[in-house]
Amino acid sequence: MRKNDQFQIEITGMTDNGEGVGRAEGMAVFVPYTIVGETVRIHIVKVLKNYAVGKLIEIIKPSPHRVKAECPNFYQCGGCQLWHMDYAEELLYKERKVADCLKRIGGIEQPISPIIGADERKYYRNKSQFPVTSDGIGMYAGRSHRLIPIDHCMIQSNITEGIISTVRYWIAAYGLIPYDEKKNCGQLRHLYIRETDEGIMVCLVVTDCKIPNLDCLVSLLRENNPQICSVLLNINPHKTNVILGKETMTVWGKEELKDHLGDVVFSISPLSFYQVNKQQMQKLYDKAGEYAALCGKEVVWDVYCGIGTIGQYLAKHCRQVVGIEIIEAAVKNARENAKQNKLNNTEYYCGAAEKIAPQIIAKGNRPDVVILDPPRKGCDKVLLDTVITVNPQKIVYISCKPSTLARDLKYLNARGYTAEEITPVDMFPATTHVETVVKLVRNKQKYPVQ
Repeated sequence: MRKNDQFQIEITGMTDNGEGVGRAEGMAVFVPYTIVGETVRIHIVKVLKNYAVGKLIEIIKPSPHRVKAECPNFYQCGGCQLWHMDYAEELLYKERKVADCLKRIGGIEQPISPIIGADERKYYRNKSQFPVTSDGIGMYAGRSHRLIPIDHCMIQSNITEGIISTVRYWIAAYGLIPYDEKKNCGQLRHLYIRETDEGIMVCLVVTDCKIPNLDCLVSLLRENNPQICSVLLNINPHKTNVILGKETMTVWGKEELKDHLGDVVFSISPLSFYQVNKQQMQKLYDKAGEYAALCGKEVVWDVYCGIGTIGQYLAKHCRQVVGIEIIEAAVKNARENAKQNKLNNTEYYCGAAEKIAPQIIAKGNRPDVVILDPPRKGCDKVLLDTVITVNPQKIVYISCKPSTLARDLKYLNARGYTAEEITPVDMFPATTHVETVVKLVRNKQKYPVQ
């Protein structure tokens, strides 16, 4: 097989990144924008040792699940991967993705529960981060940093379109210089927008705080959208792919905005981790609460607690919540959120769980339930060993990456914790990402309470 060859192939599978997979001349070929069951004509654009990449030329036999993409930017923008299939097929793909990772990586073959789908596939994100370059404001093309200018995004909140237009006008009118990542120069890196019950936060990610004519931007934003109640600068001078820097300055309005989830409220800053799909977040946390099965007497350890969202959402159902988080600012937010929610049964520690756990145990405080909600890289083995040592009756594991979830479940299973129930949750419609919540229980015969 060589670059520029053409083949007719059948799509028999899909990758974690949403590409269809077929075979030509005995080699696996990955083809974006295809669906299982389709027969397609492809053009080979890359040949590697174990696989090739093809470009879709013609759909000879379409899948009954193929639909016309609603997003006009879909085939250029890298933000979404699945607008070409109907939602039922998207959910089935995500279920299969979770089940395949659990079997292939974790050796777990038990059936998983049906995925919890979203009521709305469009306009669900409450947080937007748009790169700003000399080409404009928009999103990067897939697997590149080539900017695709965007006015309207199908998964971001509807409020973003007007804000992008206003900021674009301000940049042009006052000669602001977009950041050039290759030369590491320029002023504006990203436009960051957050929407809560209280209003809208607009944050410019910049290389330094000396941005001229900010008062004009504030006036324009307030004039065009009265819901805006916060304009901030986040300072990121480093040559890095990390979007946000550590320092944030308030230009106008509030430093933090409030958002309600059920009967609890959270103060959210640009640096706060908060799920981007609020409706699905509540479904996810309700499922986690169902798996925890709290009756009011339990001590719950909320590891990777962030600003305290899931622990405080469940706090009224247990005796105590102990939150552990390594980021100091997040712990500060968690304590403030507990105070404003009038929760007297919460306690927060800043540090690595493996170092904090012995201090908590020394106070006679062992958990009945541990909630794990790690980042995409999953849990460190030292942390998992710490959880095993404190010997909870149950572990509720919330994961945003099936492969690292499978790896960690395999490790926990070998040490006495069985994945009893597994439910995927579609937090990110039209993309390949999927959240999963797992109920693990201790094997009491082999691993009795210590």
